[in-house]
Amino acid sequence: MTMADDRFILGGTGTEMFSGIPVSDFRTALDWYRRLFGAKPSFYPNEVEAVWAIAEHRWIYIIVDAKRAGGAIQTIMCSDLEGQIDQIAARGLTWSQQEIPGEGVRKVMYYDPDGNEIGLGRIPAA
Repeated sequence: MTMADDRFILGGTGTEMFSGIPVSDFRTALDWYRRLFGAKPSFYPNEVEAVWAIAEHRWIYIIVDAKRAGGAIQTIMCSDLEGQIDQIAARGLTWSQQEIPGEGVRKVMYYDPDGNEIGLGRIPAA
């Protein structure tokens, strides 16, 4: 998908994306996200956060914030959705819901122990 520069927020000046997920219990969430992502965190900024690199300039992190835990909705688009679903299942997690809003489009949703939704999706190549 190509967009005109004037359609980008902040005038297209954003250079990095950190997307946060509030959790209530760090150790429980850390174990679950390690299984979902199939990797240990890229780094730990402090004792209540863990960060994973999705790709260059794209990061997702968990942070202990019990008051806000359970309300996050994140979707990561994948070039090999089916392969990722199989790999995640091999690590003991299965998706709970799916959406198929159009031909070749699919999103599956996983829910962490707090109820945060982590979706993996696919859109057809243009």
